[in-house]
Amino acid sequence: MKRLGRTVAVTMIAGTVGGAALLGAEAVLARTRRYAQPELGLTLRAQLGGPAAPPLRLVLLGDSTALGVGVDRVADTIGGQLAQLLAAGDPTAGGACAAPGVPTLPPRRVLLSSVGVSGSRSTDLATQVARALLGERPDVAVILVGANDVTGLRRRGESATYLGAAVRRLTDAGVRVVVGTCPDLGAARAVAPPLRQVIGWQGRRLARAQAGAVRKAGGTPVDLAALTGPVFRADAGTLCRDGYHPSADGYRVWAHAMVPALFSAVAHPTTPRH
Repeated sequence: MKRLGRTVAVTMIAGTVGGAALLGAEAVLARTRRYAQPELGLTLRAQLGGPAAPPLRLVLLGDSTALGVGVDRVADTIGGQLAQLLAAGDPTAGGACAAPGVPTLPPRRVLLSSVGVSGSRSTDLATQVARALLGERPDVAVILVGANDVTGLRRRGESATYLGAAVRRLTDAGVRVVVGTCPDLGAARAVAPPLRQVIGWQGRRLARAQAGAVRKAGGTPVDLAALTGPVFRADAGTLCRDGYHPSADGYRVWAHAMVPALFSAVAHPTTPRH
C-alpha cells in the first residue's frame, strides 16, 4: 500500500507538472499567433439614419471588439450594427429576434463613435471614459471588455472594480450604459485545448463579477457568454480568419443579444447626478 501511495503521488505530480508545461506551451503559441488588426483607423465614427431625425449619440468603449477588429466595414462592426438597429427604431430589423417587451423606438439619426483601444483591459477604461465625455455628452454607451483581463491574468475582483468605476462615472454624467460582459473564450479556435477550456472557465468567473459591479454602478450587463457562446462554439463562421475575433456574423450575433438592453436603456433617459 505504501508503494501504491508513492506511485499515485508521483503520478499525480508528474501529471500536474506535465499539464502545467502543456498549458505554458499553448500559452506561448497563443501569444505568438498573428491576430487580426484594426483596419478602420484608431477611431470609429459614422452617422446613420435620416438627417432630419432626432440625434442619438452612441459611443463604444473597451477592447478591440469595440473597434470592430476582424471586419473591414463600419456596417459590420458591432457598433455599426447596433447603430443601424437604433436608427431604424425597430429591434427586429435585420432579422433580429426581439425578446418580449422590447420597446420600439422612433427613428433616430445615430452619431456613432468609439474610443476603444485594441488590447485594452478594465484598468484602461478610465482614460476612455474621459475621452468619451469630452465635448457633447453621449446618450448611451456600450462597453465591451474582459478578454484581455483573462489572458493577462488580472484578478477578476480588481477588473470588476475598474469596470464598475467606469460605469459609475458615465451614469453619474447622465449616460445610459450597457455592458457586454466577457464573451465565451472557450469558443476561441485560435487557442488549443486544454488552455481553451481554462480561459473559458476564467472568463465565466470574470463575467459574473462584472455583472454584479455593473448593476451596482447603475448599468445594464448583458451576459454574452451565456447568450451567444453556444452559437460561437457551433459555428466557426462567427469568428474571423484569426479564429479569435468575431466576424461580421459574430458581431451580428452579439448585437442581437444586446438589443433588448440597449433599446430599453434608450427608452428610459437619465439625468446627470452632478
